[in-house]
Amino acid sequence: MTEAKTVKTVKPAKPAKDAAAKPRPAIFIREGSAFKALADKLKVRPKDLLDRLVARGYAIGSNDIIDETLAAQLSKDLNVPIEIISVEREVRMAAEAKKADLVTRPPVVTIMGHVDHGKTTLLDAIRSSNLVDKESGGITQHIGAYRVSHGKRSITFIDTPGHEAFTQLRARGAHLTDIVVLVVAADEGVMPQTRESINHAKAAHVPLIVAINKVDKPEANPDKIKRELQKEGLQVEEWGGEVIAVDVSAREKKGIKELLEMIVLMADVLELKGNPKVPAQGVVLEARMDSKKGPLATVIIQHGTLAVGDAFIAGTTFGRVRALADDAGRLIKSAGLSVPVEILGFGDVPQAGDFFQAIADTEEAKAIVAFRLSHGGKVEAKGPAATLDDMFKKLEQGESKELPLVVKADVQGTLEVLKALLPNLGTPQVKIRIVHAATGPVNESDLLLASTTGAVIIAQNVKAGAGIEAQASKAGVEIRSYKIIYQLTDDLKKAVAGLLEPVIKETFLGRALVRKVFRIPKVGTIAGCYIQDGRITRSAEIRVLRGGAVVHRGKLSSLKHVKENVNELKSGYECGIGLANFKDVQEGDLIEAFITEKVMPR
Repeated sequence: MTEAKTVKTVKPAKPAKDAAAKPRPAIFIREGSAFKALADKLKVRPKDLLDRLVARGYAIGSNDIIDETLAAQLSKDLNVPIEIISVEREVRMAAEAKKADLVTRPPVVTIMGHVDHGKTTLLDAIRSSNLVDKESGGITQHIGAYRVSHGKRSITFIDTPGHEAFTQLRARGAHLTDIVVLVVAADEGVMPQTRESINHAKAAHVPLIVAINKVDKPEANPDKIKRELQKEGLQVEEWGGEVIAVDVSAREKKGIKELLEMIVLMADVLELKGNPKVPAQGVVLEARMDSKKGPLATVIIQHGTLAVGDAFIAGTTFGRVRALADDAGRLIKSAGLSVPVEILGFGDVPQAGDFFQAIADTEEAKAIVAFRLSHGGKVEAKGPAATLDDMFKKLEQGESKELPLVVKADVQGTLEVLKALLPNLGTPQVKIRIVHAATGPVNESDLLLASTTGAVIIAQNVKAGAGIEAQASKAGVEIRSYKIIYQLTDDLKKAVAGLLEPVIKETFLGRALVRKVFRIPKVGTIAGCYIQDGRITRSAEIRVLRGGAVVHRGKLSSLKHVKENVNELKSGYECGIGLANFKDVQEGDLIEAFITEKVMPR
């Protein structure tokens, strides 16, 4: 990869005719790609495309990197949608596009449910091993995921994630789990964490199979469990619904075969596929620093086959596979579709949810990571908006038809009132959907769920747990606290009716390119500019951009044409611009003029 250069543009007053041509299908350019890659995608010679862009005022070379700013400019001027995508997404798209190479892969299953309802005991029964006794200590090999066989079929079970970790993976875009097995104790019924698990699985659009556990107990009442599940929106098949429910006794190992048959059946319905012929790709399930071995990570392979010696990237770290270990701790030479494997060879500890991608060699892997680090470590796009104001903007733009909420209250009575009341505040244009509702303070699980679904958190007479508000601010999730219900309902009515408090609206006026900088005694620094588009006004606010980054915001101290002070100049004119409280303006900088105003959402 080549280091990116600052790209300068000078747009002519009259764009070329081909700018109005019929739009083409979107072009995807891999992150860190040089200009030649775009020419190849457009099926033109790089020199021809460069000549065409230079005629439009671009100062660009064939080795310049195409970043998001340049891609947006080129999309507009060439009338071709250009999107920068990650290396992982490029491989994933290529893998899924080759239909002839796709083969059936084993399902990846996560077991979820309320504490003490028998999740680990059930997995113990499935694996015919004694995980429960080992959990207090003495585990020699534990990678958080296990493969089991059922007849000639394999199933991968994820052991470690509770619903918080499950949703955190989903929040980072890691679509790892194919099926959720919800464990409910037949002698206790649906509990708070059961409801959370249900809501997290629904938010992730992952199908559920219910394992009604502990049916061997005298007080077990499976029918009662099915009625409680029905209240949560899960109607079992035998009662006319679509949810598979299996009676099991993990301790006595009863119903295990039937549960595995249902998992395989659902996997067949889902038609899970993978491509074994592309570079290995997967998701980091968990990672740790071993005092003797160094960074280790558990990865589940989704496409391709990973082998010892392969170079790879994972988020903003890279390395080469020095050793692979399966779920039993055995060293293996390769790992295929849906196989969980512990990898030795990372340069640093990756994050859970990072996409794992095999790369041609370590030099390329190093270059990709260097590019990501130079661009703030960004790999994937941000999640959905999660504030009332952002949600309203999405409604205005026609991007959203609902307002999702996570509701927390102090007591069950208040919670039931809110669950009945809030959905009725919606309008024909926007539906209010309660993603999750529970009593108690706002916790990390609520935050992760809101982040994944773009929900606003409503806290009625409860507070956020320690550190949660800071995490919410960082994640862009809004927590709205209320003591009186009518204040909550009034706010939501205003939100869906568009009567929020005035918002700051920015209106773009124009853009000028700095061609020369003059240092005039007793006057100061004056930027000699050419107005590329729009208009520059004396009273406007401005920002100075250098290499696509904002280096200054402020006001004009002067605006002149030739030697005359003026209030406004339009596109195509040259001018002298004085910038208040800013002397470091440089040739090639862009000065954008805009105005801000408070407006009432319509």
